[in-house]
Amino acid sequence: MTLKQLQYAVTVADTGSITDAAKLLFIAQPSLTSAIHDLEEEFGITLFSRSNKGIEVTPDGDEFLGYARQVLEQADLISERYTGHKTVKQRFCVSSQHYSFVVEAFVEFLKEYGGSKYEFHMRETQTYEIIEDVAHLRSEIGILYLNRFNETIIKKTLRDNGLSFVSLFTAKPHVFIGKDNPLAAKKSITPEDLKPYPRLSYEQGSHNSFYFSEEILSTMSSDKELIVCDRATLFNMLIGLNGYTICSGVISEKLNGPNIIAKPLKVDDFMEIGYILPNSIRPSLMVLNYIALLKKLTPSP
Repeated sequence: MTLKQLQYAVTVADTGSITDAAKLLFIAQPSLTSAIHDLEEEFGITLFSRSNKGIEVTPDGDEFLGYARQVLEQADLISERYTGHKTVKQRFCVSSQHYSFVVEAFVEFLKEYGGSKYEFHMRETQTYEIIEDVAHLRSEIGILYLNRFNETIIKKTLRDNGLSFVSLFTAKPHVFIGKDNPLAAKKSITPEDLKPYPRLSYEQGSHNSFYFSEEILSTMSSDKELIVCDRATLFNMLIGLNGYTICSGVISEKLNGPNIIAKPLKVDDFMEIGYILPNSIRPSLMVLNYIALLKKLTPSP
């Protein structure tokens, strides 16, 4: 295995085509095919499946490419450290549930560490996909929550995927509502108060189990349910339909504006929000810097 072979494999995955990858790499297509074949033979796996539709990454290839990208990034860091020459774009990816403080930290991180060339990904996505992204090294770090209800299932899923959870802070449950919602005048809100209003939740795809819900109290009955995929839609519906969603209460007015407010919810529950990392890889300097920014923007544990 060589760094060049790893770069070849990553380029094929990124382009989805041996022909396009060969052009980008300035090598003959047969040479690229041979290099990929040698890599597959060395490790006894199939990286790509080939069909009339083109090249697709196999499950084994998906895992291998995650490690390959990590190795290439570490090699680039060594080169930069000792030669002062940046060879490629900075790359960094975060997968998270829908938390504004995560995005705010990402913005600050980009301002501070982006440099002149970068490719940064901020994935607000489904709970199980966060776990898969970090397990397969598509993302360097993931952010999600635990509570009494989901803790056993989520922690088992993390263990099964070779991941660890580190707490950032514990929050009492709140509800996000529009500032003009009839409940906005209340100092705190009860589940009974919420019954006339639509409850908004994030879609969880094929893993739509209560244990993977992004909102606590997911088993609490509601006559009016709205399921959405993104934070902008959820916030628009909170305002336009006097809806609500159950959350941590941490919100960035700088990013989200003044029209969404948080009110304490009178229930005996909590949200322990933290980050997940692979057990097998030491966190990079970029990951550690991003964690430091998360800690600056969140309450103390």
